[in-house]
Amino acid sequence: MKYKLAIFDFDGTLADSFPFFVSVFNQLADEYDFKKIDAASVDQYRHYNAKQMMEIVGLPKWKLPMVGKRFMSLMKDNANSIQLFDGISETLEYLVEHHVLVAVVSSNSYENLSHILGDKLSQLVTSFDCGMSIFGKAARLEKVLKQNKLTASDAIYIGDQVTDLEAAHKKSIAFGAVAWGYASIESLAAHSPAEIFQTPYDIKRIVN
Repeated sequence: MKYKLAIFDFDGTLADSFPFFVSVFNQLADEYDFKKIDAASVDQYRHYNAKQMMEIVGLPKWKLPMVGKRFMSLMKDNANSIQLFDGISETLEYLVEHHVLVAVVSSNSYENLSHILGDKLSQLVTSFDCGMSIFGKAARLEKVLKQNKLTASDAIYIGDQVTDLEAAHKKSIAFGAVAWGYASIESLAAHSPAEIFQTPYDIKRIVN
């Protein structure tokens, strides 16, 4: 077994929430006074990391907690419209059946995660750590390792953004980059992740 613990990001990794994020971005921009984005340029923005995107739209870091909280509230109101990516349910079940522990570390709320995952999949998750800043995941990854009595070499963090990769690297945890998330796979591959997954089904290979 390559890894004993698979830690997942949520938005853009397990849940297909990017269309919702785009749909409310300009509303958030109006509410918190930063620049709107042009819908025609969305694909271009996927090549920027979070810090670059914040600079482009003029979103200061001190506003990020307020914007994040508002985004989670909007998602709560629209959670029924957000689905998991095809293959995620089967893949999580496969990992657990093959004795890989599953955890989730996400800046989104536990309420949103558990609703979108549903009861069956939520029960497969041994550890949830939710609601931190997108720049505060490293400490939460370490916490999840301790909760499961494992070392960094036992785990992989699977996500879709450079901030996820940086958090994993800070704690010497392998990072698995997904090709279907918020950030382009090219931007993630430039940072030499341990694994690249083109589809959710590819994640099954971590049991070998």
